[in-house]
Amino acid sequence: MEKPNSIAEVMQKLPEAFLAAKAGNAKAVVQFNLSGEGGGTYTVTIGEGKCQVAEGPATAPTTAIVNAAAADYLAIARNELNAVSAFMGGKLKIAGDMSLMMKFMDWFAKP
Repeated sequence: MEKPNSIAEVMQKLPEAFLAAKAGNAKAVVQFNLSGEGGGTYTVTIGEGKCQVAEGPATAPTTAIVNAAAADYLAIARNELNAVSAFMGGKLKIAGDMSLMMKFMDWFAKP
């Protein structure tokens, strides 16, 4: 899989990179607030073995809200920045179900 070049591309490719077997029966609605150039607000919904992405805020982000600079999240998606290191360094902020969000990144194939 080719590395994404923009946040829009990251979000667009999530459904095809989704590994349903790893997610199992998990259900999640996660809102991504990505600030700065190339950022935006996206909602990722996981359930029934599928991943869906919509532009805009979630009606009810039941699992978590992720806040980050678009450049930092793009680096995470490209495997150039470790998500745990970004979180510990304050570059990635998560409000909500931390245990599920720790698993979230493993539900997608890496570029």
